[in-house]
Amino acid sequence: METNGVGWLAAIIIGGIAGWLAEKVMKSDMGVFMNIILGILGAVILNAILAALDVGILGVGWIAYLITGFIGACLLIFIARLFRRR
Repeated sequence: METNGVGWLAAIIIGGIAGWLAEKVMKSDMGVFMNIILGILGAVILNAILAALDVGILGVGWIAYLITGFIGACLLIFIARLFRRR
């Protein structure tokens, strides 16, 4: 089974990198496990949103997965911060 053209092991590794990059950019401190979760979930959620909007800009492969994971993880951190402030 593959995710956006990458295998599950690659999705975990790339998701971890994407989550780590998002953590650094968004200046949050969540730990390695949460970085992996945020990167993978971010990529899956953003891919679903882009597919629903019929936007296929980012393509398939590990670079596309890294970019979507990074953007998606940043969005998830942003949304979490909105709820945490209330």
